[in-house]
Amino acid sequence: MTNPTTMTALLAAGSPEAAAIGAPGQPPLSFQGLRTLAERTGAALNAAGVGRGDRVAIVLANGPEAASAFLAVACHAVTAPLNPAYRVEEFAFYLSDLKARALIVQHGAETPARAVAAEQGIPIIELVPDPPCAGAFTLAPASGMVGVPTLPGPAGADDVALVLHTSGTTARPKIVPLTHANLAASARHIGQTLRLGPSDICLNIMPLFHIHGLIAAVLSSVAAGGSVICTPGLSGFRFFTWLREIRPTWYTAVPTMHQALLDLAPRFKDVIAAGQLRFIRSSSASLPPAVMTALETTFGVPVIESYGMTEATHQMASNPLPPAPRFAGSVGIAAGPDVSIMDAAGTLLPKGSIGEVVIRGPNVTPGYESNPTANASAFHDGWFRTGDEGVLDDQGYLRLTGRLKEIINRAGEKITPIEVDNVLMEHPSVRQVVTFAMPSRTFGEDVAAAVVLHDGAEADPEILRAFVATRLAAFKVPRKIVFLEEIPKGATGKLQRIGLAQRLGVED
Repeated sequence: MTNPTTMTALLAAGSPEAAAIGAPGQPPLSFQGLRTLAERTGAALNAAGVGRGDRVAIVLANGPEAASAFLAVACHAVTAPLNPAYRVEEFAFYLSDLKARALIVQHGAETPARAVAAEQGIPIIELVPDPPCAGAFTLAPASGMVGVPTLPGPAGADDVALVLHTSGTTARPKIVPLTHANLAASARHIGQTLRLGPSDICLNIMPLFHIHGLIAAVLSSVAAGGSVICTPGLSGFRFFTWLREIRPTWYTAVPTMHQALLDLAPRFKDVIAAGQLRFIRSSSASLPPAVMTALETTFGVPVIESYGMTEATHQMASNPLPPAPRFAGSVGIAAGPDVSIMDAAGTLLPKGSIGEVVIRGPNVTPGYESNPTANASAFHDGWFRTGDEGVLDDQGYLRLTGRLKEIINRAGEKITPIEVDNVLMEHPSVRQVVTFAMPSRTFGEDVAAAVVLHDGAEADPEILRAFVATRLAAFKVPRKIVFLEEIPKGATGKLQRIGLAQRLGVED
């Protein structure tokens, strides 16, 4: 069978009666049920005048309906999942920027998106859950939503299936369009890397408005004929209940989520021992080697760190499963697209050289929407510039040395925050850390770190500074260390370095 290139084809991967979408405490939606749901959803959208190329914003709480709506709507229109926690101003920006043709919200759910949609003249489609099966629903378009779409019927490989915004930490967020072919390629790459099959069960705790949860957890599972159990999100104690009751074979998360689970794991040793996890996956941020070691020791399975970003439909590189080697501090080998290192002038560099990570392949976005300036700087000679700095070793394993915009420039000395993070994480009192640049009158920028200590642990800045000084050069030792109960994170649980000094009021 040729590789599928559309969402409709991906939904045909599983046996008709096999479970596709599940949720704690609910019977699953079968693959046949999912395919029927997609056909019915397409008919409802087309009858409401919505078709291929039309953007449908989706504002749903994490759970099975968020997963099935993404899959079903994408077969016939363009999906644009948005964070339900957005405020009025954020919804106003994103709905306008997307030029949304319609907004899907759950029937009876209160959200500021409703009022914003009304103000912008965007019709609302109510999603009505259809129990008992997890993820089953019907659509109820607003009265008056009747018409003939410009492009009816199932989408093709080159049609856009998903649009997401970049995080936009320092500038206006850019729109990233991803085609059906992009999504299908990435789902295939992840499935091959993890050797996913019909017997695999993914426990999803990632947000389903983010590329990590949508592609790595949901789409890769369905494309492999396996199932995904969609939870309301990360809840430490409930995670171990789900681990006992659902018996998943894997889960994927960002490092901060793994760390939260590690803190609770000693109370659930019996649950972990009785589980059937095959591996744990980590992506979307650098996994400190100390956390990787603790995860493998605690759960008794390999931890597979992967490297992903929105513009690559998530996965770019990944450590392989055993018996192939995996290395703490490395995001692995190319896992789908070609991966190389490029200098600032656009020349590809040999292995062992530090430079910007660049990629090319079937999972890479064709380009930012309506942004020729960004495209001119991001694409060079067929390669996409990731903005990450790294090095490929002789075996082809990629080690990231930092985000180019996050590199700390201390009077010309370049410091990679990840390196300082990893050293501080080796201190027994440190639970979590994020190193960042702070303004300095003397050096322009200097090194600062925000630290969360383990419960009951004690340390002061001088103790931690002395600890770092035994392992790193003096100019890399944090000038200031602040202790926090919790480090500010983005909506997906990622630690954010850019702007942290200003948020915390830290300066030299």
